[in-house]
Amino acid sequence: MTGLIDSHCHLDHFSDEEIPDLLDRAKQAGVDGMVTIGTRLSRAARQKELTRFDRPDLRVWCTVGTHPDHVEECTISDPADIVALADDPRVVGIGESGLDYFHGAPEVRPLQQVRFRAHIAAARRMDLPLVIHARDADADVAEILRDEIAAHGPFRFLLHCFASGPDLARTGLDLGGYVSFSGILTFPRSDALRDIALSIPEDRLLVETDSPYLAPVPQRGKKNEPAFVAHTARRLAELRGTPPERLAEVTTANFHRLFSRAS
Repeated sequence: MTGLIDSHCHLDHFSDEEIPDLLDRAKQAGVDGMVTIGTRLSRAARQKELTRFDRPDLRVWCTVGTHPDHVEECTISDPADIVALADDPRVVGIGESGLDYFHGAPEVRPLQQVRFRAHIAAARRMDLPLVIHARDADADVAEILRDEIAAHGPFRFLLHCFASGPDLARTGLDLGGYVSFSGILTFPRSDALRDIALSIPEDRLLVETDSPYLAPVPQRGKKNEPAFVAHTARRLAELRGTPPERLAEVTTANFHRLFSRAS
């Protein structure tokens, strides 16, 4: 399989010394590009700096944003400030942002929602896709998406590392969003998630690693890395009865349609 894009990884969890070999392994596995995702707006400069590893045969792009787990650390809440950080050709998206009620104590949830809406506003202003993190917060993520689109119009978004229920998947699709699957899809107990993956239209599918987390079968127990996206892609292709080469072609086309600044 060739031509894959890892639509979500965290290269800042690897040292500068590790990254060249990591990229070589990714290329050998059939990966043509990856997006290193921002988790703190205060570290946006680091995400941009990581794109220096970009090379003609293996592209490296980035996003800027604050993960819901870090909203209390982040002092940036004005969409204009997020826009200013994203106004850079190296930045192909906003995020990751969203809601995480697994880690977020109830008193932090209102702030997560405020920051989520700020990222949505920035994504809309920049016409860049928003990478959405949702954990144990399906109903509120869906409500905010519906509310924002009804009040201010559509914007591009990706439900990344999808591990939510079918209701959020349907809402996301109804609102024009895309859905990305990680190594969770390969886990033995992920039958419900695999059922959802079968229901996603071909033109809305992406794949990712979320590395260094969630290494797929057969790499469980190892530090995840972009090369391992090939395992998730093969499992998704098998599940959908699609040749692996076709799955790579489709998910990469979807990536470039959504992340249109990536070129």
